[in-house]
Amino acid sequence: MTLKGIITAMALLLLSQLDTIASPPHSIEVEPGPFTIEHALQQARLARLQGSSATGGATVLRLAPGTYRLCQPIVLRPEDSGTTILGGPGVVVSGGVQITGWKKRGKLWVADVPQWNGRPLEFRQLWVNGRKAVRARSVPVSIADGSDPFELMPRILSVDKPGETIYIPRKAIGGLTTSNSQFSPLELVLHEMWCVAVLRIRDIRVQGDSVALTFHQPESHVHFMHPWPSPMVTPDGKHNSAFYFTGARELLDEPGEWWLDARQQKVYYMPLKDEDMRTATVEAPALETLLKTEGTPDQPITDVTIRGVTFEHATWMRPSVMGHAPLQAGMYMTEAYKIRPQISRPNGDHKLDNQGWVGRPAAAVAVSCAKEVSFAECTFRHMASTALDYHLFVNGGTVERCSFTDIGGTGILAGSFGPEGHEAHLPYDPSDRRETCTGLTISDNHISDAANEDWGCTGIAAGFVRNVNIVHNEISHVSYTGISLGWGWNQQTCTMANNTVRGNHIHHYARHMYDVAGIYTLGSQPHTFIEQNVVDSICSPSYVHDPDHWFYLYTDEGSSYITVRNNWTPAEKFLKNANGPGCIWENNGPMVADSIRRQAGIRTTNTH
Repeated sequence: MTLKGIITAMALLLLSQLDTIASPPHSIEVEPGPFTIEHALQQARLARLQGSSATGGATVLRLAPGTYRLCQPIVLRPEDSGTTILGGPGVVVSGGVQITGWKKRGKLWVADVPQWNGRPLEFRQLWVNGRKAVRARSVPVSIADGSDPFELMPRILSVDKPGETIYIPRKAIGGLTTSNSQFSPLELVLHEMWCVAVLRIRDIRVQGDSVALTFHQPESHVHFMHPWPSPMVTPDGKHNSAFYFTGARELLDEPGEWWLDARQQKVYYMPLKDEDMRTATVEAPALETLLKTEGTPDQPITDVTIRGVTFEHATWMRPSVMGHAPLQAGMYMTEAYKIRPQISRPNGDHKLDNQGWVGRPAAAVAVSCAKEVSFAECTFRHMASTALDYHLFVNGGTVERCSFTDIGGTGILAGSFGPEGHEAHLPYDPSDRRETCTGLTISDNHISDAANEDWGCTGIAAGFVRNVNIVHNEISHVSYTGISLGWGWNQQTCTMANNTVRGNHIHHYARHMYDVAGIYTLGSQPHTFIEQNVVDSICSPSYVHDPDHWFYLYTDEGSSYITVRNNWTPAEKFLKNANGPGCIWENNGPMVADSIRRQAGIRTTNTH
């Protein structure tokens, strides 16, 4: 070949490479429908299989405005790597079912509950015109002076743990019975220091001026075997555990409340004065999970971004089936018992007084076996449990500029809290380090009204994580802790390390629970930094077990090798409980520079 021919061939090769690089991703327009997103993903996969040059390995699914009502979760697989799902204003992915055909019956309105996927629909939440209605309960919906209705909760009298019985005042039970509990059991929601238990009532026995309550299994056995958390009974009775009832027809007595008759498949609602049920939009949640990734450790899904999508109306039905006896941060116990006498542990850890194993609550959006899977400018709202969960075999990814509001559980959950076969007090260090959630960045998100059903959940909770950055988020109006980092109740080195919590603004936290902090840590986390955060405006519910046991910053049992510095708080109210070695506290409190206070929270523009 002549020199001219060689130059021409090289030029043509370069042009072809430039054309490939510059070619835009394959774009697929998607219209609302239950399977249209799934079909679009399949279309993109087929294009890749056929070697279409138009895809360049990348696909953009452009979702048209409208509500995408799902019949099953959207599943992203390794074959979907390189995909962007692009939403925008009015793009909603919903696990809800609309309930229509309301008819007036006295003060109430009633509607038939539709079949869903060929089965009777059960649910624990209901939204009317975008507002979460109140599942009929013994505590008022509201009080005229605007104070917290839960301040009116009564308190238990005593506990018989061997008999798995709780005693309450006779006047607290009113006319409640268990006569209709076969399909819609009456439930006791019980305040327990840093958690709430949901116990389905099996029997009510009046005994003079008190009432003995017993409960269904398995939650009764688990709940009464475990010492922490536990129903509180104090010598003077003033700080005994508070409680309320929910789930019974007799409790439907106030505007804004609803009740489901699961046996007859009817739902009853007492409207607020400004609501017209003939035109109201009523949503009940049907799916627990709206979207999930399903890769494998060796073939993860990679480089996926979901932008500008609203996820809403996800359910969580476990409390209706098995009750809810949590350990902490929403993790429910599957088995638990106390140890007597206590067993000494190595490395200076507290003596072991109990063992427990936990399960993980459902999540509306669940990410596992994924690399660089990200969410940007999305909205998560009207969720029964966790909104967004990054679990196992997660590497990288960002959650940025998203909004989380009206969340029943935790806003963002990250990392393992131990497999179900792993005892909760043991250090966790899997031989396959890929299992650990690592490199995730959670930044510039707004989380508000989280943990509004499971009060023991948090704004952001990260368990056994590594190289995770939680930066410049605003977290407010949460029932318990703002940010919880770490797990394990021991100081032994494990998979946790190199985590950062920086520049967050946490306020109006602890709406219902104490033994609490704006930022809380557990376990050994070498090279972890808690810095330049602002924590203020803690709430002050009167029904907590210890009104003084609250903190702005709290390094709890086993916290080790964590640096806590330059955090602004109104006072130096901190706790260092049974910490291990290597924790450093520097310059925390009201003396911290105003510049740190001004810069905390969501940034105007991203800088990371």
